[in-house]
Amino acid sequence: MRILDSNKKNFYTELNKIINRRKTINKSTLKSVEKIINNVRKNKDKALVYYEKKFNSNSKITPNKKEISKAIRLLDPKIKRAIDETHKRVRDWHLKQKPKDIYYKDKLNNKFYYKNKSIESVCCYVPSNLPSSLIMCATPAIIAGVKRIVLCTPSLNGKLNGGVYYAAKKLGIKEYYSLGGASAVMALAMGTKKVRSVNKIVGPGSKWVALSKKLVFLEGLCGIDANYGPSEILCIGDSSTSHESVASSMIAQSEHDPDSMAILLSKNKKLITKTKSSIIKQLKDLPRRKIAGKSLKKNGLLIYVSKEKNIIDITNHIGPEHIEASTKDYKKYLNSRIFAGSICIGPYSSMALSDYGPQNHNLSTHGSSKFSSGLGVKDFITQTSYNELSKIGVAKLGKNAYLMSNFEKLVGHSRSIKKRMERK
Repeated sequence: MRILDSNKKNFYTELNKIINRRKTINKSTLKSVEKIINNVRKNKDKALVYYEKKFNSNSKITPNKKEISKAIRLLDPKIKRAIDETHKRVRDWHLKQKPKDIYYKDKLNNKFYYKNKSIESVCCYVPSNLPSSLIMCATPAIIAGVKRIVLCTPSLNGKLNGGVYYAAKKLGIKEYYSLGGASAVMALAMGTKKVRSVNKIVGPGSKWVALSKKLVFLEGLCGIDANYGPSEILCIGDSSTSHESVASSMIAQSEHDPDSMAILLSKNKKLITKTKSSIIKQLKDLPRRKIAGKSLKKNGLLIYVSKEKNIIDITNHIGPEHIEASTKDYKKYLNSRIFAGSICIGPYSSMALSDYGPQNHNLSTHGSSKFSSGLGVKDFITQTSYNELSKIGVAKLGKNAYLMSNFEKLVGHSRSIKKRMERK
């Protein structure tokens, strides 16, 4: 882990090196993803099976019902109850997000409508061990009214995850594919004989999954949610903050992926020193210590700041996925102009706990929280505007539009407007 001092002249240069390194698309990774996508485009199901055998020790595109039933049956009843409770909390929260249609009539009797319509089909891409991610992806889609919801989740060493399939059953999902990676994304985007295409793919994944989603979107094959890459957290602490809690939060996000990022910002140098020591201590018996250790070594930062304003400025410069603010005066961040996908405030709020609801944990990464939001009901809805103009409305509004279109050298527009104005 690196310790940076925000007072140093080269601070932003050093910070940007780390941030931009994560954002830069590795040429080798891009080449690999493009090769996989083009192979699936050409060879379809044959290519899918090839990559499944190679990466996931799996030879089936669709798992059979017996395998699914067995995986669910072997699941610990306590985990089933935990999934049930998580689903209920997530559902209750997302029900509050459902948008309303808009209707407006002006004094000229022109009528304007804004209609919300659910998209037809969605694939929830879920890492092999994360039933919580399926709940987070599918629940808002169900509330939005999506008729066809598909689960795509890779098997792990050829085995199904009972938790993921129990959650799928709970959610009423009946179409699933045992696929993973860039090949799965391409198959779902374009469709094959054994895989039906969808209108949109949502859900978290590795850098290969994130990149493949971007590429199929750029081709216009299907929609995607947002820039969901490896996880990120930025912790803000002071003298009242527990260094052990901060260390545990940084490790929690780092264990997701070697490309995850964990940062601490503080005006308290003792907290920085103690947090670093605590991270080293807590990593020792962590089952995923190799992943977390690699992530922290490469993308872990402990940043000393001397002024409160610097904390806001640096945080917004980074635009992290998650923020934990456990300072004494943490409530000030509730109304501040600070940007992140999700912000935990107070000493008892843990980002790891928030991953299990009720709010969505599919959040923007790589600085995109500065201009985008986490997954919600809105992401499964298209909003269409309708306008129904009256005769007097066209006569009145048409004059202004006619002048504007001529000014913009759009003669075809002005002629079309005039035709309506002249209609008896």
